[in-house]
This record gives sequence, C-alpha cells and structure tokens, in this order.
Amino acid sequence: MASPRGAVVFDIDGTLLDSVDQHARAWVEAFRHFGIETEEAQVRRQIGKGGDQLLPVFVEADRLAREGETIERYRSDLFKRRYLDRVRPFPGVRDLLTRLRDEGLTIALASSGKASEVANYQKILGIEDLVDAVTSSDDADRSKPHPDIFEAALAKLPDLPKAAVIAVGDTPYDAEAAGKAGIGTIGLLCGGFPEADLSAAGCIAIYRDPQDLLDGYAGSPLAVKKL
Repeated sequence: MASPRGAVVFDIDGTLLDSVDQHARAWVEAFRHFGIETEEAQVRRQIGKGGDQLLPVFVEADRLAREGETIERYRSDLFKRRYLDRVRPFPGVRDLLTRLRDEGLTIALASSGKASEVANYQKILGIEDLVDAVTSSDDADRSKPHPDIFEAALAKLPDLPKAAVIAVGDTPYDAEAAGKAGIGTIGLLCGGFPEADLSAAGCIAIYRDPQDLLDGYAGSPLAVKKL
C-alpha cells in the first residue's frame, strides 16, 4: 500500500470538512443538557481535540470521572442527529486528493473523531476510493494534541520514513501532535484558527483551504521536488 514517494496524512474536521461550527454547537448544547454553561467561541477554540482532551477544559475532575463518558455519548448522538447533515466539504478536496494520488503519494486520514464519524465523513467528502489508511480516536489512547493518532497512522505506513510523510491540518493541535510524532504539518486557515497560532505550533506552510493548496501545489511542500 505504501508509496515509495511519500504520504500525506490529513485531519478531517476543519481541514477537509466544514464542520467546526457544527461540532462547537453540538458541544455547547450537550453541555447545557447537563447543566454546564459554555460559550460557542470558547468551545470552538478546543475543536480539533478529541473528547478526552476537550471535556477536562469545561468539566471539573470529579464530575468528569462520573459523567464524562455519558456526556461524550450524548454529544456524539446529538451531533449525528442534529448537525451531521449540515456539514459540507471545503472546495477542492477531491481534486486535491486526486492530484496527490496522481503524483504517487499515499493518502491517510488521522482524525480525533470516532471511527464511525470518520466513516461517515469519507462518504460526505466522496473520497472513499482515494484513501489508503485511516486512523481515529479509537486507535489512540489520547487524542490530539498528543501524538498517538499520528503514530497510529505512521504504523500503517511502515515502508515510509518520517521524512517522506507530511500532515495537513487546521489547528495548532494537529501541528503539535504531528510534530511530536516527528512529521511536519501544512496548516489550513479554513478551520478558523489564526495564521499566527498555526505558525507558532510549527506549521511549515499555510494555505487558505484545500483549493488554495491545490492551486499552489507546485510551490508547496507536497511537490515532487520537496517531499
């Protein structure tokens, strides 16, 4: 499966899929159901982490131990029922992945979402036939910004050195996690994080969205002469 050229490991939410606002709203609504008042802007800054890393920001430790799994299950079900049908691919996603395949690159997904969510996302994005490997929070003990998910992705690319793998994500948590796993990250602004935050987290290049990355492919770290 692994390509001799290299691999690109994509985050999904906020990177390929315009879903960050929907996730934030689902969390706010779920927290409110359990009597925890939050603001959407506060929650939005945490999207990109999995529930194991997001929940402790808003739920005290004792309550988290008692109800954390219940809150997360409620949030997951709520998102599927009320928000999933509102998410849309960002422009250029399939064309970008097709270009990568044409260039001889392996494509992997590394999401902080659950495996069932990632499966749904691939259908929404229309990229099931273009993806070679998938990892989710179900493959990791800890979600981003810990490196576990990217390390799981690397394990599925055993014939490639880390220098031949690059991540694409929209949050500082993606860049931090990938960096801890020993791979560089291209940052996308479409998830809503400021360029300065992505740069500070270690992104080696920054683009507006997948279409902008595709348009600037020749000068990007993905180009043949660079990856």
